[in-house]
Amino acid sequence: MKKILKYILPIIVAIAIIAFLEPLIKKQQNMEQYDFKVTSVDGVLKKEDFNGKVLAIYFGYMYCPDVCPTSLSSLAFALDSFTPKQLENFSGLFISVDPDRDGLKELDEYSKYFHKTFLGATSNKENIDDIAKRYDSFYEKIYLPDSQIDYSVSHTSYIYIFNKKGEMVKKVDHFTNPDELKAVLSKLL
Repeated sequence: MKKILKYILPIIVAIAIIAFLEPLIKKQQNMEQYDFKVTSVDGVLKKEDFNGKVLAIYFGYMYCPDVCPTSLSSLAFALDSFTPKQLENFSGLFISVDPDRDGLKELDEYSKYFHKTFLGATSNKENIDDIAKRYDSFYEKIYLPDSQIDYSVSHTSYIYIFNKKGEMVKKVDHFTNPDELKAVLSKLL
């Protein structure tokens, strides 16, 4: 019996340690996957700057004719039902994937046009590529010959929602009803 315990006890201890550490490791991986560093009109923004707030991130660009304004409007519409006190615990972040055309001042104005809690930011292409890849997002310049705007940007359209601890809790697509967004946010705010 002692020989059996000698072999089983270490296995039980190892399983207990793994069971304890696995959630911590997954949480750390989640935090690293969704980390970012971008620049706004007010300076550098990092994901950790939003700790203690619910954060909604959207990747797009200011010249987007339809998808970006619709998504940002849906999020803003969902936020309209919350009190100013609740909104103190919320930030929206519009990350431009078109830093060649979207200036920081214009991004700030564009974002705040949709909602006062929204911030606009961008970075260099290499950094945006890295962030987009880790978020499982996509964008690509589509050159338009004989067009005055020169190019368009094809991109995925998701709103990434994080809780106050900085954990990604929901990835919401462009077609989500504002009432569904409101329901998700009301659980977090």
